[in-house]
Amino acid sequence: MGGLLVIVPAWNEEGAIAGVISDVRNTLPDTRILVVDDHSQDATVSIAEQAGASVLPLPIHLGLGGCVQAAYKLAFELGYDYVIRVDGDGQHPAEEIPNIYRKLVETDYEVVIGSRFVDGRHDHTSVPRSFGINFFRWILRPILGKTIHDPTSGFVGVNRRALQVFSRTFPLKWPEIEVLVVLQRKRFRFCEVPCTMRPRVTGSSSITFLRSFQYMLHVLLGVFVNVLKADAGSRRPRSNE
Repeated sequence: MGGLLVIVPAWNEEGAIAGVISDVRNTLPDTRILVVDDHSQDATVSIAEQAGASVLPLPIHLGLGGCVQAAYKLAFELGYDYVIRVDGDGQHPAEEIPNIYRKLVETDYEVVIGSRFVDGRHDHTSVPRSFGINFFRWILRPILGKTIHDPTSGFVGVNRRALQVFSRTFPLKWPEIEVLVVLQRKRFRFCEVPCTMRPRVTGSSSITFLRSFQYMLHVLLGVFVNVLKADAGSRRPRSNE
């Protein structure tokens, strides 16, 4: 099939999903939009269908990582060359999608990240989120060998080589940071492109200082597990066959 698929992971986003689909449709009228509904308890599925998107309703709640991996699996099986993730809460402006897509098509990067902070940009974030971003910049710098300015960004585009890997293995709970270490372990290339992000259209962030602490512990564990895997892989003796 080839081409671009825009995926929208969504969980209880009935207040925002129609606007997200409309924005993508207005920016990329010929691009297919797939909403992956993570077993919402509201009208997200019916509103997304009415707005003209294809919908993959999950039978149970998998969490963000499982939701995104389901989309990657389907995209890979359908033969798409590129997938760009746009969150269902309206924070990722559709007009920024072409910049991510262009970078994927015109370069050899397997993953392109829409970043609020690259090139000296300063975007407003909550205090807990800002603390987490700066903490993981510091943690990831020696692991990745370069600075990722917006390591928690979910505004991400991938090519088919990355799709092949992510359709088989993907961090399940909070994937954005762990997946950077997976990319490094697979020797994939990734970069950031500058973009703006908007406040949530509806609702409020669930990130508090307590949740930020839990998030950091969980992600740190995932990061170190992947580092250990990379180290074990480098030490594994090669077969003589």
